[in-house]
Amino acid sequence: MSEQLNPQNSDFNKIIAIIEDSRSRAIKAVNAELIRMYWNVGEYLSALCANAAFGDKVIDEVAAYIADSGTKVKGFNRRGLYRIERPYPI
Repeated sequence: MSEQLNPQNSDFNKIIAIIEDSRSRAIKAVNAELIRMYWNVGEYLSALCANAAFGDKVIDEVAAYIADSGTKVKGFNRRGLYRIERPYPI
């Protein structure tokens, strides 16, 4: 005779908790990496702007280069780059 599996709901709830915990940790890791990327891009842009003469339009040139590069990089237009760039050293 075979015994039928008769799990309690709490057994299945543990599986759901494991899945939700893993998803939560994955989202946090992705968010942390995105923050790191924006920080590094902003730091790089700040250095470019600090070494440029007034009116060089560095941010505009970077935005145009990204747009014309043919890559799948999206969301780094002129306005977005100005928001990322840190105008004051930290």
